[in-house]
Amino acid sequence: MYNSLLSVVIVINDPYEAKVLPDLLNNLYPILKSNFADYEIILVNNHTQADFDTNITPLEADLKQNIFLLNLSATTLRNHAIVAGLDRANGDYTIIFELAFYQQAQILLDLFQQAQKGYDIVYLRARARKMSLRYRLLHRLFYIIMRRYSALQVDEKALDTRLISRRALNSLLRLRENLRYMKAIYSLVGYSTSYIEINTSENANEERFSERFRTSLVVITSYTSFLRTLLLWIFIFSFIFLIGVIINALKVKLTGIDLFGNLGEPSTGWTFLVVLISVFFAVTCLNLYIMSIYLSNIYSEIKQRPLYIIESVKRF
Repeated sequence: MYNSLLSVVIVINDPYEAKVLPDLLNNLYPILKSNFADYEIILVNNHTQADFDTNITPLEADLKQNIFLLNLSATTLRNHAIVAGLDRANGDYTIIFELAFYQQAQILLDLFQQAQKGYDIVYLRARARKMSLRYRLLHRLFYIIMRRYSALQVDEKALDTRLISRRALNSLLRLRENLRYMKAIYSLVGYSTSYIEINTSENANEERFSERFRTSLVVITSYTSFLRTLLLWIFIFSFIFLIGVIINALKVKLTGIDLFGNLGEPSTGWTFLVVLISVFFAVTCLNLYIMSIYLSNIYSEIKQRPLYIIESVKRF
């Protein structure tokens, strides 16, 4: 038995997860009881309106007395709900456990045993990720940008389930960013990190495409220099194009032949002028859109709104 207090954080985001919660708790109970001196289970109800009394009341009394239910007053982002659980965790080690692995409770002990080799953070890593084409394209583009335009070491196959030591968790909780991307936060915190590979056919918490796209925009603007670099290249190409247009106009004016060897009429140019105005209008709109993303991110941070609001805390 390990002489450690272990905190297990479980976020419930929809009613289906609430239904499989008793199975997970029953599977975790013998592992926690036989391997750890003390433990606590922190359930974060992300405003699902699920009936937790019906699901948890039939459980073992010894198990129920170690369960804390945090009811959030409104639905928040998954990463913010995770932070709500981490704020409440008191353990020497804290494990964020995904409900998708409710039949694989042994994962919890595997993560802890890996941490005993000297690691502060140990996470689950998928051997392969199966996803639809549009998800795959966004996924690939996103991680190309992350690798090229940031110094963060983000594993594209990492899952949310992970173990965090007390000292790493204390450092992580000091980063109170409103625009949170937990994989980037883990990388910023640092500490010795390891992983355990697991077979999984899909992401444990599959997000809608629109949610993933918004998350990608937040991460790219908050944790990489990609858009600043893109603005620079837009300016460079616009400037080169402008120089080319000026040279072409002067050459037609002086010789009657453009840069491509075609005969030109100095008095004409209406079509070319319309094309030129359209191109620069499009470039200007793109620049304004990119700047608006940065301004929106800044605005979200300076408001300093709480990441979550707890409506009630319940023990069973």
